[in-house]
Amino acid sequence: MLEIKHIRKFYNQGTVNEMCLFEDFSLTVRQGEFVSVVGSNGSGKTSLLNIICGSIPVDAGSILINGTDISKMPEYKRQRVIGRVFQNPSMGTCPNMTILENMSLADTKGKPFNLRWGTNRKRIDFYRENLKLLGLGLEDKLDVKAGGLSGGQRQAMALLMSTMTPIEFLILDEHTAALDPKTAEIIMELTDKIVKEKKLTTIMVTHNLRYAVEYGSRLLMMHQGQAVMDKNAAEKSAVKVEDILGKFNEISIECGN
Repeated sequence: MLEIKHIRKFYNQGTVNEMCLFEDFSLTVRQGEFVSVVGSNGSGKTSLLNIICGSIPVDAGSILINGTDISKMPEYKRQRVIGRVFQNPSMGTCPNMTILENMSLADTKGKPFNLRWGTNRKRIDFYRENLKLLGLGLEDKLDVKAGGLSGGQRQAMALLMSTMTPIEFLILDEHTAALDPKTAEIIMELTDKIVKEKKLTTIMVTHNLRYAVEYGSRLLMMHQGQAVMDKNAAEKSAVKVEDILGKFNEISIECGN
């Protein structure tokens, strides 16, 4: 379970551009939940993910995973239990390394580095089996460099690599936004399959309202660092894209836009 308790986060503190994004913000994500997060630009969606992953510090409050406070834990240590897929497909793979080398690197996540070969060829069959599940033919391209793949292929690889080792949480940061519509559909189907098979607790930020409605067991809308909509599994099943658009319009009118 993930618990975010009474978070405060300022940007440009002490300057004329000081902005308080989160003021006493709390959120609990229960084991096995798949939370779809929507919201306008600047609402706090990506900052929330960065705070969970440790990319940015908080000014007050605490972050707990299964009761353990990780607020002061450095980002690289959090990655042992958190997998993350970014919006940019190139950020999840090493372009100058082959598919095999990328898979081997992901396979050693959280493990001690010793004087041994970086590529474990005894695991090749395992990598092939996992890549075959993607349905993109990557299992036959182990010696191809990741930089020569399409954006969709790289994103599918990044999704697979982020979940190869046992993790507690999967963080998806608009991971279909840079893809064409057809490829985005493929990646979302793969995401849903992996999340369900591995029973991963997942937080997905997306601007695609249809994906927010169709995927996940909980829907969260952010605005100015607050959750203005929070629908559980039973409530979410009745939510339509038009309902979310209506809430966006309501907020826009309240803000004078």
